[in-house]
Amino acid sequence: MNKLDEFFPRAKPTDVDVLGSVVSGSLGKGLEAKLAPDRIIEGLAVGRYVVVRGQTDRRFFGMITDVALESRHPEVEQSPPDDPDGYLARVYRGTLTYGRMHITPMLVLESGEIRPAKTVPAHFTRVHVASPEEVAQIFGDPDEAGRFYIGEPLEMEGTRIALDLQRFVERSSGIFGKSGTGKTFLTRMVLAGIIQERAAVNLVFDMHNEYGWRVQDESKQDVKGLRQLFYDGRVSVFTLDDESSKRRGSKTDYVVKLGYEHLEPEDLEMLAPLFGFTDVQSNALYMLKRRLGNKWVKRLLADEPDDVLIDILENNQLHEGTLGAIKRKLSILQRFDFLVDGAPDDAISRILDYLASDKNVILEFGRYGNALEAYILVANYITRRIHNAYVRRKEAALGGQGEEPRPLIITIEEAHKFLDPAIARHTIFGTIAREMRKYNVSLLVVDQRPSGIDPEVMSQIGTRVTALLDEENDIRAVFSGVAGTAALREVLARLETKQQALILGHAVPMPIVIRTRNYQDLYGVVGQQPGNVDAARAALFGS
Repeated sequence: MNKLDEFFPRAKPTDVDVLGSVVSGSLGKGLEAKLAPDRIIEGLAVGRYVVVRGQTDRRFFGMITDVALESRHPEVEQSPPDDPDGYLARVYRGTLTYGRMHITPMLVLESGEIRPAKTVPAHFTRVHVASPEEVAQIFGDPDEAGRFYIGEPLEMEGTRIALDLQRFVERSSGIFGKSGTGKTFLTRMVLAGIIQERAAVNLVFDMHNEYGWRVQDESKQDVKGLRQLFYDGRVSVFTLDDESSKRRGSKTDYVVKLGYEHLEPEDLEMLAPLFGFTDVQSNALYMLKRRLGNKWVKRLLADEPDDVLIDILENNQLHEGTLGAIKRKLSILQRFDFLVDGAPDDAISRILDYLASDKNVILEFGRYGNALEAYILVANYITRRIHNAYVRRKEAALGGQGEEPRPLIITIEEAHKFLDPAIARHTIFGTIAREMRKYNVSLLVVDQRPSGIDPEVMSQIGTRVTALLDEENDIRAVFSGVAGTAALREVLARLETKQQALILGHAVPMPIVIRTRNYQDLYGVVGQQPGNVDAARAALFGS
């Protein structure tokens, strides 16, 4: 041993799972812990789980939400040693300099019972790395029925975290993240779990044709859709654009056509922000429907003058400029081939029949996915009628006149377009979010701009799965209506751009940052032969 090691020995290893000890803190602001001398601060990451084992039999579960370097003397910062492993550095390290962790306590495990943290551990209590067994105590067995393994905690490879799907579907939920962070991958994963466990039936408005049959990822590799995975008939693909589906090789069950004669003013009113309708023009739609009858849209858009419209103008019931603006703005509907005179079949009844038979429906939009007007029109048109049918069936069941409808989750992308604060209180989507599945219908909203969603609606989102967001307004929106999340904002802002997400809310006992399962490993190599699909399903859900 040289003289340096004799007088300033290298730090001796502490227990293998000890990170440090509590030195200060409070329940409201969190705990401050001094890092053990042999621990390297570079090995800590915000979002990591720790356990503070109290002096009684209490165990405090928390998350590292910040790390810092501390020094006891200004000389250290003003004149740092030149050699990071030299004499002065060894003298300073652990005496004048040390690492500090900020820990947010969330739950307490005592006598086998899990409760929210309502106190703090004593000074100098040891902070330990959370063990897989301790994580399992909090989050439950991922192989248990009704749970779905979605990923692993940070720095805990091999420890599986599962969503409680029964709680997930009890309220509307959201999947958020900026463009390119894998929201679609996350959504497909969650939907697969819901379908496998039969927690609910799903109606997915597939804006970009990414959920049904297959799609190519960023590396141009085929990714299998839900219809390929569940080849046993549990997933059906409907399409608005049969030609697009055929070109992509998508196997579809039904081509959706909507009749002009079934359009209502409420179906078009949601398009007011896109069409630029004024309040006067929006209100005029109801008068035009009343005067023109069921074929009001076709009569309104006809090239030949309509006698009723002429009468409306001559009697000053509507200004000519207002009527002209309405006709001009609604003329975009004529570009949508799925709108026809006299639809050959009732698409709403067909969807309801499939859902009642425990078949999940994915509606592909084909080329119309690039037209936001088409997406909003169709999603609003179908959802209004499906919800009305569910209300009737639920009320009939309450009156002893039938069975309750199967719990339904409606998935919408670009959710802020449907739930904007200016319109959310008046739309069917805002109604569903606020009802908290009163009529067995809830939403799964997918969006990259949660700040554009009405705060009242966001407060009703039960479970939030959030990938990286970098806009402060979006980060603030994700945490709206959730108490004690100030420390988690830094965690969310530090997520990696791929395969990491923060989950909080109804379906998990405490917030957690996970590395999501590798979707490509599960689907990317799956062929169309049943044997290969069986292997993929076994890998995804367990044998």
